[in-house]
Parts: sequence; C-alpha cells; structure tokens
Amino acid sequence: MSDNTIARNKSMTRFDQHDSVWLFGYGSLIFKADFPFIERRPAHIVGWSRRFWQGSHDHRGTVQAPGRVVTLIRDEGATCAGMAYLITPEVFDHLDYREKNGYLRLATDILFEDGSCTEGLIYIATEENAAFLGPAPECDIARQIAGAEGPSGRNADYLLGLAVALRELGKDDPHVFEIERHLQLLGEMNAEKDKDAT
Repeated sequence: MSDNTIARNKSMTRFDQHDSVWLFGYGSLIFKADFPFIERRPAHIVGWSRRFWQGSHDHRGTVQAPGRVVTLIRDEGATCAGMAYLITPEVFDHLDYREKNGYLRLATDILFEDGSCTEGLIYIATEENAAFLGPAPECDIARQIAGAEGPSGRNADYLLGLAVALRELGKDDPHVFEIERHLQLLGEMNAEKDKDAT
C-alpha cells in the first residue's frame, strides 16, 4: 500500500528559513541528483543501517507489483555512508514529491570525511508507514527486485546503481552487495534457461 507523505513533510519547517541546508542521501540520491545543489560531499551518519525494506509503488514498482528501495533502520554503533548535498529550501518541494511514498523529513547529524559535522536533513521511511515491507532474506529481496519495474525504470537498475555508487565511494555494504550477488545469480539462471529453450 502506498503512503503519500507530501503534506506531512510540508509541516516540517525547521530549515525553511535557512539560506541553505545539507541533505544526506543514502539511496538513489547518491547517484541520481535531479535537483540543483550548491555543493556535494561524501558523508556518513551514525546509528543507522541501510536496508531494502521499503516498498516502491510509484518509482521502481507499481501498486500491483511493488519494488524495494532503501530506507534506514536504527542500528546502534552502525555507520551509513552516502552523499551530502548543500541545497536551498526551494528544493524541498521537489524532494517531498520524489520521496512521497512513506518518507518523512527528519533532522540528523551529518559527518564529513574531514571530521566536521553539521545538522542537516534526511528522508527516512519508518516501519510505521503503510508502504513499509520489512525484512526478508536477501535472496527473496533480489527476486522481488528482479521482477519489479515502475515509472522511474527497473528496480534492478536502482539496486545496481546504488552498488556501483557505493563502490565508487570506497564503502562496503554487505546487505546491498549480497542482494546484488543474488540478482546476478538470478540473471545467470534465467540466461541458462533461455539458452536451453532455444
């Protein structure tokens, strides 16, 4: 079930009067910045782990066949690597629409590679939202991703784009890379079946 959060996010006015604010991206925001930004820097947050536990009914899947995209799960001591963008509040409307299926704007501490830290903005889909799918074995997540496609394209492209972006940042994410491995195995199995059928 989808969960439109645009109205709720507009009520989060904490950064509205700022000239600029840092936005932390940990999923497609790492590799697909379809909005204007002033500056972009690798960064991380602490106490969260990235998980493919959120349903995508509007971008990488449909209501009938939702895809899976990442959200963050509280995980004490964990570090989640990503990309931070310095943006102006004018970008909020675009981001609220992009992240409308269950994601809420929250404030968080963003840490940069030079050791500096700032309070910034993040979008997180918590388990209370109606589009939350929850945990599943990585092989099952890969199977769901392999069969999902939406207005923004194939769910598999989202996963693979994220895996590539994390490697380019020099960051490890066992959950993401394990799903990627299963997706590649599924592709190889399907290619073998196609070959046998001809």
